Amino acid sequence: MRFLDELPVSPSLISQLNPNSTAKGYGGGGGFIGGWVDRCHGFLHNTLLVAASIFFVAYLAYEAKKSFSKLSNRRSYIMIAYYGFLWLVSLLNLAWCCLQGWECTPGKEVAWNMLTLFTTSGMLFLEVSLVAFLFQGNYASGAEALTRTFLISGFVIALDLLLKAIYLFGFGVPLFIDNNENIQKFKWGLWVIHKLLLTGVYGMIFLMYNSSWRERLPARPAFYKYITIMFALYGLYLVASVFTANGAQFGFWLYGVMSVCYHALYLPLLYITFLADFFQEEDLNLENVYYSEMKDAGFFDADWE
Repeated sequence: MRFLDELPVSPSLISQLNPNSTAKGYGGGGGFIGGWVDRCHGFLHNTLLVAASIFFVAYLAYEAKKSFSKLSNRRSYIMIAYYGFLWLVSLLNLAWCCLQGWECTPGKEVAWNMLTLFTTSGMLFLEVSLVAFLFQGNYASGAEALTRTFLISGFVIALDLLLKAIYLFGFGVPLFIDNNENIQKFKWGLWVIHKLLLTGVYGMIFLMYNSSWRERLPARPAFYKYITIMFALYGLYLVASVFTANGAQFGFWLYGVMSVCYHALYLPLLYITFLADFFQEEDLNLENVYYSEMKDAGFFDADWE
């Protein structure tokens, strides 16, 4: 592990890609716009996060009218609730991406911790809800399925939120404010445990898809690809946390890259995996209905003559 400590990873590179880096000397100058794009994390980091989050929220807004119509026609409680939570978390994530400068602004520590706490908890809620949904069959609907899914998700998120709040405000552990010049092993040990648990959950589901237990899971390639991507993501998160806990600058840089990827790409991935197919299936169902009605009305009789 010593060779990782000796890698020529500059503070500039860490600052540009790490969403939790507060390395000094990067940002704060060049007027309002210049100070915003470079503040705390650098131009590349801020631009990637803000551009991705704005694009996804704009896409949701563009498709909103069509989505509301299909959800009301299909009347799937799971999908309606999930779509609503996706909107809420997307707006929180957009705010988090746009307010990166709060992390290293004096007097904004509490506001940044609260925003990060609720944003990450909301995204984790969507993750746990989807995992809980996977074990209930393919596109389960109804109040009972919705209640089971959200009870499981609510319990897990409430526990996670409580523990993080205790460490943040009770013990004063800066979970969401990092400094590559002063790495706290206790805090990074907590993140190692956190990422290990999530990696284990996704790893278990990944193994189920590749065993005789796969019949218990929805037979959809999109879900398998989603689990594979999340397993790899949290595996890299875990590796980065272990290296950072041992003082390796490479681990700090890798953790920052994974955080940027998570906040920029996870919500679009979730939409493509869970909701896009649902809306597409509704289009196919409508086309089949229209075809049947036209066939019953005799529109295709001439083709058989």
